[in-house]
Amino acid sequence: MIRKILIANRGEIAVRIIRACAELGIVSVAVHTDADRHGLHVKKADEAYYLGPDSQAGYLSVHRMVNIARASGCDAVHPGYGFLSENPDLARRCERAGIRFIGPRAEVIERMGDKLAARAAMIAAGVPVVPGSEGNLNSVEEALELATQIGYPVMLKATTGGGGRGIRRCDTPADLRRNYTRVLSEATKAFGSAEIFMEKAVVNPRHIEVQILGDNHGNVVHLFERDCSIQRRHQKLLEIAPSPQLDEAQRAHIGTLAVRAAQAVDYTNAGTVEFLLDNSGEFYFMEMNTRLQVEHPVTEMITGIDLVQQQIHIASGAPLAFAQQDITRRGYAMEFRINAEDPQNDFLPSFGRITRYFAAGGPGVRTDAAIYTGYTIPPHYDSMLAKLVVWALDWDALVRRGQRALQDIGVYGVKTTIPYHQQILQTPQFLAADFDTGFVEAHPELTDYPVTRSSSELATVIAAVIAAHRGL
Repeated sequence: MIRKILIANRGEIAVRIIRACAELGIVSVAVHTDADRHGLHVKKADEAYYLGPDSQAGYLSVHRMVNIARASGCDAVHPGYGFLSENPDLARRCERAGIRFIGPRAEVIERMGDKLAARAAMIAAGVPVVPGSEGNLNSVEEALELATQIGYPVMLKATTGGGGRGIRRCDTPADLRRNYTRVLSEATKAFGSAEIFMEKAVVNPRHIEVQILGDNHGNVVHLFERDCSIQRRHQKLLEIAPSPQLDEAQRAHIGTLAVRAAQAVDYTNAGTVEFLLDNSGEFYFMEMNTRLQVEHPVTEMITGIDLVQQQIHIASGAPLAFAQQDITRRGYAMEFRINAEDPQNDFLPSFGRITRYFAAGGPGVRTDAAIYTGYTIPPHYDSMLAKLVVWALDWDALVRRGQRALQDIGVYGVKTTIPYHQQILQTPQFLAADFDTGFVEAHPELTDYPVTRSSSELATVIAAVIAAHRGL
């Protein structure tokens, strides 16, 4: 069994892994930069080590992570999500150093990180894919010819990378000409690769993903699906498990496809197979995330299975403790990503000091966060502050519990997406569990909510009014 884990990450996911380690009796080791020296993951870990002053370079340095793991006596590294989580070099360097990497093998990360290689593997395995280019595009002229063949709209995509970057929809030849160099530039800047390919655009699909686990003994299972259709600019806003939009036949079918996809590449540890569901009921493979997902808590809530602990058990060499028929689901769960953003100002980041924070509670409510009252949110990282997760037996009860929990949680001092989520849960379309990836664009009125002031802001206003009055 693994004894000591270096967590090659920060923030909420680092705290989540620390908690899993504590329950398993494993020593947790945190890392941090200057920007994170007061981070909750640093406070909660058994040990913490300094990465250096650079807020980004430290978390992206494979060499530094492996050296700290070796120097601190760690026998495993957990990458979390983001940063180095899908970097095959980290998995490779860990293996060379005799350290277990809590994730799939380097060659699998590499293969599935290349979207064209992933498409080829899925085609060979009989998993349906969206029609598109057989290889990377060599010129805009080639792209224009292919688009004419498969029909507009089409999607230009970076061959490597993900997270909603390096993706552009093109509805006309003019769009394609304009976006071709733009996607090339985005792919180069974000992923260091000027390779792009094309797929037919599935207009306003449902975005459905399946959680899988595979051990080192040939066993692969799925833990049902999550609906990630509510998103803005390819960035997920909230996630639901299981999807309220699938029937049991669709659920069984997509689970089978996900297991087939994982088996085709000899996948081990936790991963996610993502699909698009079109309006005719057809599923298409989109990509495979070779890591833990931000939205993994909703799967844990409906299955009762701790995915992080399962990752550690698998990396330790243990076989899965359950077969597919042993995995059951109960009720529904929904996760709200609470971001430090201002929805009424084009979702611009709102970094600063949290003057007051309290988590939501009560039955069926879970809050995963790495913030506290007085914490200053550093501007160097993504804007997610917390993940508010609710569970209930049926859809209607889930929505009501979500509405209550969003009223319970309080984050003051910065703008957040809490009121935006409250708006989503009031729309008739969402209440009827009928939504797709075009939901946000179809509802621009979601940002039309009254601005409320925090108690500290009100106190400042009152003090200013009193001072002005005395000066008269």
